Amino acid sequence: MFANGIESDVVTHSCIINGLLKSGRLTEAKYLFHEMVRNGVDPNHVTYTNLVDFFLKNRSVMAAFSLQSQMVVRGIKFDVVVFTALIDGLFKNGRAKEAEDMFGNLLEYNLVPNCTAYSALIDGLCKIGDMKGVGSVLQQMTEKNVLPNVVTYSSVINGYVKSGMLEEAINVLWKMICENVTPNAFTYGSLIDGCLKAGKKETAAGLYEDMKKRGVENNIFILDAFTNNLKKEGMMDEAEALFQDSIFNGLLPDRVNYTNLMDGLFKVGKESLALKVAEEITAKNIGFDIVTFNALLNGLLKLGQYDVQSIYTGLQKFDLAPDHATFNTLIKAYCREGKLDDALKIWNQMKSYGLKPNSITCNILTEGLCESGEVDKAMELLNELSISGFYPTAVIHKTVLRAASETKRADVILSMHEKLVSMGLNLNLDVYQNLINVLCGLKMTRKATSVLQEMREAGFLADTVIYNALIRGHCRSSHLDKAFAVYSRMLTERVSPNITTYNILLGGSTESRSMDKVTEILSEMKEKGFIPNSTTYDVLVSGYGKIGNKKESIRLYCEMITKGFVPRLSTYNLLINDFAKVGKMKQAMELLNEMQSRGVPPNSSTYDVLISGWCNLSYQERSMKKLYQAEARRLFKEMADKGFTPSENSINQLSSVLAKPGKAADAQRIMDKIYKTKRG
Repeated sequence: MFANGIESDVVTHSCIINGLLKSGRLTEAKYLFHEMVRNGVDPNHVTYTNLVDFFLKNRSVMAAFSLQSQMVVRGIKFDVVVFTALIDGLFKNGRAKEAEDMFGNLLEYNLVPNCTAYSALIDGLCKIGDMKGVGSVLQQMTEKNVLPNVVTYSSVINGYVKSGMLEEAINVLWKMICENVTPNAFTYGSLIDGCLKAGKKETAAGLYEDMKKRGVENNIFILDAFTNNLKKEGMMDEAEALFQDSIFNGLLPDRVNYTNLMDGLFKVGKESLALKVAEEITAKNIGFDIVTFNALLNGLLKLGQYDVQSIYTGLQKFDLAPDHATFNTLIKAYCREGKLDDALKIWNQMKSYGLKPNSITCNILTEGLCESGEVDKAMELLNELSISGFYPTAVIHKTVLRAASETKRADVILSMHEKLVSMGLNLNLDVYQNLINVLCGLKMTRKATSVLQEMREAGFLADTVIYNALIRGHCRSSHLDKAFAVYSRMLTERVSPNITTYNILLGGSTESRSMDKVTEILSEMKEKGFIPNSTTYDVLVSGYGKIGNKKESIRLYCEMITKGFVPRLSTYNLLINDFAKVGKMKQAMELLNEMQSRGVPPNSSTYDVLISGWCNLSYQERSMKKLYQAEARRLFKEMADKGFTPSENSINQLSSVLAKPGKAADAQRIMDKIYKTKRG
């Protein structure tokens, strides 16, 4: 400009600098600023304000302060606009105390803050969760007759939402409406998102309807809030309907909206619709980023119809750089398929991209190796990682110990534990819980007690989880007295038992047929305010059934159903077996139908018991023999159709029943089918 002989004033320079900054052309803006200074055009407060604001928004705090110092040296007066830019920028750079001090400086300069300045202060206080301070500032605004605007109120509402104070946030909405300040999409978006995250779906829906009535247009943020919530609930029909309705009403969803919709559809098994969304992303030139690709990748691999390598190769067509989530998904897919060598290749490729494996990567690969019995390989991998500075976590420790427990040898389990500690595993309460749990699960209570002593010496106190593990270990070892001794010590040390503690003791007592202990435990539970849960009833129904007290077992079962609990499969099998043994097959079949209606599928043991019951009954009631045999055959066919293999007892009984005069061919056909099933 000056080189061409054209003189320019400060206003022109300031306008051009502002335009360059808005276009992100900082280097050119800085050059023009220095040029105007060299050529004797003094920057004014507008020039400085634009530059300070830009630097603060881009987290260049020192550059902004340098300009502020220049303003002081040049004698340029600070106005409300400059102070507002500084307050807003300092809050955004995490310097809240300095921002609040800057607002104090504004008042010391005898400047009158306007709504924008107050809004900058309020927004900053909201972001750090100081809602008490927000209340004080709002009071100041009232005293100074400065009316809040939609930006002010939206910041306050967002602050209350982020602090979990939804009722207060909604009250602010109604207050601003009463003051004729019209809420915008951001105002409603913050509230709707907060309500959905807090599980207040009806309130969120009401706000959405109110928003539409007031003519406030939907936006992609609100659409995403609803889609995410519906995705968590598995309600993808509703999510898709909302999505289509939003498009019909003129909203243009962005990549994030489409990604969430596609991911949700994959998760509920609507693969064809998810793939249509993927096609739509391409057709509308929205394009894939790595997050969208990862959602597609995860969905395709879960279908099990796509080769991992071909999908990985397809990544290159999108010209995308894979991230941790990409590699973790691929490694998990290979581990699931048992292709551990391929999983390790992906692991090495990950490093070639400059990505260090994270805790999720290590957990996936360690679990894959351990589940395939490659514990030594897993330990080699962990050792390699520890050398590079990544240390085993409590999750990895749990995975390795679970695999080591397959040996059923305490020395192997403890050796693995020590190796992990030598690799840098942090000995914390979670780690001790893992070790004690594994040992007690194998009835190695003496070793577990030694670990407990070591834990105490290391400065850790036993909690409910650890005491429950020890009690369970003693119960499994049929050492009921020791289990109750641990329980007494637990109470002495003021460690609170939970419902699981009592269920374990009840299970141990019923297994030992100590029904007097059962009565004692139930009484103590009641005194301490514990209400029996589903597991409690399962234990009691099974326990009384095993000692032959059918009346009490059925009474407890009925009480359990009345309270809305669903018995587990083993409980149903025990009751069905009790009825079948005494020939009450009608009641046994009613239980079969009932368990299926409650979402508990029968297993091979269920069918074996029922087939045996009908076969036995056919010997006892000759007049109904054919009918009972037909029912046994029907159940056998149903069992085979479901892929269950019958027990030897079922095979022998059916053969015996059918291999009567004239039934040899039928018996042979059944045996052929059995062997075919077994070979399959």
